[in-house]
Amino acid sequence: MTRRERRERRRSDGNDPVDDATLALLVEVAGTPKPGNVDRHRDLDDLRFESFLGGAVGARAGLELAAETANGGSPDGTVGVGDAFERAVEGMAARAGTNTQFGCLLLLTPLVRAAADPDRDLSPAGVGAVCRATTVDDAVAFYRAFEAVDVAVGDPPPGADDLDVRRGSDAEPALRERDMTLRDVLALSAAPDDLDRVPDRNAAEWVEGFPRTFRAAEWILTDEGPLADRAARAFLGLLAAEPDTLVASTRGAETAREASARARAVLELGEGEPDKGNATGPVGSVDAVDAAAVHDADLDAAESLAEAFAAEGINPGTTADLTCAALFVALRRGAEVAP
Repeated sequence: MTRRERRERRRSDGNDPVDDATLALLVEVAGTPKPGNVDRHRDLDDLRFESFLGGAVGARAGLELAAETANGGSPDGTVGVGDAFERAVEGMAARAGTNTQFGCLLLLTPLVRAAADPDRDLSPAGVGAVCRATTVDDAVAFYRAFEAVDVAVGDPPPGADDLDVRRGSDAEPALRERDMTLRDVLALSAAPDDLDRVPDRNAAEWVEGFPRTFRAAEWILTDEGPLADRAARAFLGLLAAEPDTLVASTRGAETAREASARARAVLELGEGEPDKGNATGPVGSVDAVDAAAVHDADLDAAESLAEAFAAEGINPGTTADLTCAALFVALRRGAEVAP
């Protein structure tokens, strides 16, 4: 089957994961307020709303590649998740002129692959299998993607200086010598040995089976009102649950933890015990946040926090990435933009 035939087949079925991934990118940036992030009412000094629209359009070719190559369907059988991700990042950067959705694409690429694969489903097990199937070549492509844009990242773990992602393609010999797959690389940041360090939440998704993504998708699916408002409330829930990685990288772990505490205050959540309702996990995890608390979030109250975060330069970008991934899953499971 040719590339065009595969695309037409997906669209004729009315079930195109690439459309849903593109829509998730667009709805995520349209949600407001998302304290500290660009939204349809607020630009940052170096990022504008329309840049994210351009990034979503530019990333589509890479997302198409992720879907078309599911289950070994690439024309020559060699295109992996890493190559699809690299293509998406390059397209995003070319159209947006900057880094708008690097982290979103890192999460969306395996989700799209799982959704498009006839032998898997869009579930923690399905996307987990996609991540475990990655190769050293995928890791090399992931590192090359850092050459297309500037990405704010922390220092590598002790003993892994040769695997610093900021080295880009120069890290290829170390990756091959260590036989590091893309999932192996992300596992280095998912659970750092230093307990004071905020884990990389996006990397943790890859290693843990996307628990934050699927939890927040349920918040969105069971919420009411415009989808962009549901996304904004889910963003607050995710930020309240765990400190944001980007904030920790740019402003320090303590500021990241304080930002989460401030989000919890907006949701009127306690600090010592899991919230009532369907909260099932310990404080400090996404399962500690009750869906009802998210659904009842006062977006007017969140507006004050948004203004404060913008003034203080606190940008919870990783939380936005997770919100985008959750939107994709919610859309695949029936969420709609239509009233």
